[in-house]
Formats: sequence, structure tokens, C-alpha cells
Amino acid sequence: MSSLAGVASAVTAEVQEGEALFQNACSSCHGPDGRGTDLGPPILDAGAAGADFMLSTGRMPLDDPHRQPIRKPPAFNSEQISQIAAYVASLGDGPEIPDVDVDEGEVALGQQLYSENCAACHSSAGAGGAVGAGLEAPALNRSTPVEVVEAMRIGPGAMPVFQEETLSKHDADSIASYLVYLREVPDPGGLGMRRIGPIAEGAVAWIAGIGLFVLICRFVGEKE
Repeated sequence: MSSLAGVASAVTAEVQEGEALFQNACSSCHGPDGRGTDLGPPILDAGAAGADFMLSTGRMPLDDPHRQPIRKPPAFNSEQISQIAAYVASLGDGPEIPDVDVDEGEVALGQQLYSENCAACHSSAGAGGAVGAGLEAPALNRSTPVEVVEAMRIGPGAMPVFQEETLSKHDADSIASYLVYLREVPDPGGLGMRRIGPIAEGAVAWIAGIGLFVLICRFVGEKE
């Protein structure tokens, strides 16, 4: 058997393993052929990136199909996720799992692009927030660079899709690099408060200060 035939055989085996896992855990909502049901959308063009993102972040499988998927521990190990992603990729022509290199990205460019395209929903520091209609943009502090770029390419939930024509690979690498920088840069000046933003942090400072002032006044009044 040639090396090429061996690779093809391994790919076929991975897809078959993925199909078995899919039928057991995913077909009740997405249909046995990925065409969707009343409980879940079609995933024919979700691609390996879509399956990998949803499974590696624990958003799928979903206990209640009527609720917004949220991040939780994955239900499958990395090998099983790769197998299911291979099967989903075989159903259509969806995006592949992106090759992300944060070292090739530019932090300054990433900050600019993030501010223009992402901050309105995910907040200026990636802390997440409400986007309306009962939906929330998740915090990005736990997202890996690959998950960040996968989300750009597939547009999960209410998030728009950013294809390479809109955000190039270098742009995507730069945004991922900026988010890694946010996690690693130290917080100057004391308690960081998860970088929820200057307005919110200032409000907390005012509330805490006023509360302390009231307690001091009460204590002084009781002493007198």
C-alpha cells in the first residue's frame, strides 16, 4: 500500500468513527444526514471549523435546543472531536479548521480591528456582554486563538461571519494575537477586575467609596 493510499485509508476511518459518534450524539437534533430537524439547524456547510468550535468549547451537544449554547467542559476528547469534525466536513463544503499563528500577527493591528469589528458586542477588553433579544456575546478570556478565528469564520449564534475577503488570515492572526496579549499583559494600579472597562470599574470604585464613607459616618455618629 502506498503512503498516499495509507493516508486516504486513515482519513476514511476517521470519518467513519466520526459518523458513529455523530449518529449517537448529534443526529437527534441535526438529523442523521446533517440536514437539520425542528430541534436543530442543518450543518451541511458547517465544515470542520464549525464542528470543532462547537464541540471543543462544549457548546454542543446541547441539552436544551431552545437555549443559547454556552461554553462548558467538552463532552468529547480531542480525538473524538477530530473524528466528528472530519465527518461533518465530509457532508458539504464548509470552512476548514484555521491555521492560526499569533506570532505572525500584529498586536496593534489586532487592537484596531478588534475595536472596529468585535468590541461592540464582546466589550473593549473581551469581557463579553448582552447583544439584545436575550442573547449574550461570550467573554473571550478562555478562548484559544484557533477558537477565536473559528468563530470569525463560522459566525456562531448572532455573530456575523467574517470571511477572508473581509478579514484576511493576517488580520485574523492579529486579532487573536491581541486577545492573547490582553490575557498576558499585567493590570497596572492594583485590582484588575477582569478589565470590565473604565466606566464600570469607576462606578464600582464610587459605590465602594460611598459605602465606606457611610459606614464611617455611622460609626462616628454612634460614638458621639
